[in-house]
Amino acid sequence: MDITIHTSVLPHTDPEASVGFYRDVLGFEVRSDVGQGRMRWITVGPAGQPDTSILLAPPAADPGITEDERRTIAEMMAKGTYGWILLAGRDLDGVFAQVRDGGGEVVQEPTEQPYGIRDCAFRDPAGNLIRIQELR
Repeated sequence: MDITIHTSVLPHTDPEASVGFYRDVLGFEVRSDVGQGRMRWITVGPAGQPDTSILLAPPAADPGITEDERRTIAEMMAKGTYGWILLAGRDLDGVFAQVRDGGGEVVQEPTEQPYGIRDCAFRDPAGNLIRIQELR
């Protein structure tokens, strides 16, 4: 079997802020942007990696979701516990400085974890947790 991870989904609450963060702060390409207003589905990904993407999507857009479920999703997003992703790069200190200086909400500065990984963490404009680990 030959399977690859193609796209992962994170919710957004403000499409313009999300595009600004992923494009201007993380340096990702905007590959598609469909819809209008707050109901936009935006695909971004790292330059040079066209087969790996993040879909930034409106939360709870599925018409089958109940109002209670929508409320729960909104509460989890507000606490930053709904969506998260793990990224990696070789220059963790440089990436940390770029994201911090670009306005990323710092959750954790670069730290050597007890399990042998050095990483840091931010929140994107929707509150999604972004952990970035150092490739060695």
